[in-house]
Amino acid sequence: MKTIRSMVIVSGDPVSLQRGASELMQALQKEIKAFDLADEITVAMASDLGRHDALPLVVVYPDAVVYGPVQPSQARLLVEEHLYKGRVAEALLAPVRELSGTIAWLRARKGTLPAEQRIVLRRAGLIDPESIDDYILHDGYQALGKALTTMTPAEVIDEITRSGLQGRGGAGFPTGRKWSFVAGAPGQPKYVICNADESEPGTFKDRLILEGDPHSIIEAMVIAAYAVGASEGYIYIRGEYTLAYQRLEKAIQQAEEYGLLGDDIFGTGFHFKIHIHSGAGAYICGEETALIESIEGKRGEPRARPPYPPTKGLWGKPTLVNNVETLANVPPIIRSGADWYRSFGTPSSPGTKVYTILGNVNNTGLIEVPMGITLREVITIYAQGMRDGRPLKLFQSGGSSGSIAPASLQDTPMDFESFRKAGVSLGSGALLICDDRTCVVDLAKVLMQFFRFESCGKCTPCRVGTQRSYEILTAITEGTARLEDLDELLRLGEAMETLSNCGLGQTAAVPTRDILKHFRAEVEAHIRLGVCPSGVCPMEKAAVPV
Repeated sequence: MKTIRSMVIVSGDPVSLQRGASELMQALQKEIKAFDLADEITVAMASDLGRHDALPLVVVYPDAVVYGPVQPSQARLLVEEHLYKGRVAEALLAPVRELSGTIAWLRARKGTLPAEQRIVLRRAGLIDPESIDDYILHDGYQALGKALTTMTPAEVIDEITRSGLQGRGGAGFPTGRKWSFVAGAPGQPKYVICNADESEPGTFKDRLILEGDPHSIIEAMVIAAYAVGASEGYIYIRGEYTLAYQRLEKAIQQAEEYGLLGDDIFGTGFHFKIHIHSGAGAYICGEETALIESIEGKRGEPRARPPYPPTKGLWGKPTLVNNVETLANVPPIIRSGADWYRSFGTPSSPGTKVYTILGNVNNTGLIEVPMGITLREVITIYAQGMRDGRPLKLFQSGGSSGSIAPASLQDTPMDFESFRKAGVSLGSGALLICDDRTCVVDLAKVLMQFFRFESCGKCTPCRVGTQRSYEILTAITEGTARLEDLDELLRLGEAMETLSNCGLGQTAAVPTRDILKHFRAEVEAHIRLGVCPSGVCPMEKAAVPV
């Protein structure tokens, strides 16, 4: 099987479709097959390429060449010249006047396909996850050997710090800094915990890493333990991840048999053991202190902070807690160096990010791409456009507690700094992509229902705030709310964010805050007019006087 070298993207907006875009796409596919290029070239249609003249447009990616308008009868010329002979079909080029505008994302990616830049998922699907020999054949445990035999703990931490790796669980905290906190904290023993309690709705990236490359997490935890001075570790895994649990269990057994885990690793005198702890379905245990409470055999409720886990964590001892994806980046960084890692992504957010694509798109699933990619690229290239050619209305990043953002932000680079400046949370990397048939009130109501159910109830702002917010959102969908209820929603959100004990309550109101910020007119239409503009809410009762 040949390697995919190019993607041909046809504009699929209403105007393009009216001008024969579907026939053009069929003609391109026919010619690509005729030139025996079907194994090397993929063809997709995207509803919004970011340029709206010279339609229908054809983009050859990653060459960043834009053709248009292109007729079905010109498909052979385009395929023969550009895709077969490797030269630009000058006669079909689109006017250049807009190339410096929103289509600039194509030019920025010229030269390489982001899909080729895999770090975390490099082995997933390519090796036998139950074979330590297969893992070793693919550079496995080289980083561990390098760290234990040629580097001091301080040098390991320095390498991770210089790489710029930030936590991939959602917060984006600098990993090297967290490691240095634990290493410098007084007290023994110290612990390393892998947070694999992936309970965020719509997120399953960690599951793929655990099931497809379990030894990478074992290797990363041993390196982290060596760096911070820990002798024992725990993998806290979501209870439903049965296959991942079994493969981790087997990986630990194999690593111990090979002397890569346990006592006197690599003959260096360093000792480290790993235990697996299965969760019981509580979303709140994804929060690190609730997770620690659960490991200790207590009810999974968040602790008051400070003190934080790096100084007082598991059984009151210094504890390092890292997410699965964060840890999966560690062996490649140690093996290839911080400078290599910084060659991916952006200066402020180096490396790659694993995203879960969900919603009203043609292709869903997992991708690993450089930090700084835009949502428009994700939808156009990897999701292969919006389903049924519908327009993008909004997207939610980071799972249920993530931001709800309008389509106008789809060209914002998806990295920690750019999203932060735009008021958007990158979160865990779950991308819920919604078209114009989505009702923002109904979406917020579903999310609030989840939060009120998953709240541990320990603190009043979260326990009461999520319940009352759900009641207000329900009233809005039924046409029985008043405009002043929106002010109460905002007040509840501020109270939850300020006074809640943990991240669940602090972020539970983010969806309601965002819909009132970006889609207030649609929310008010439910109240003022007694109608749901998207046609989703039943609105069984007449609108009340406002």
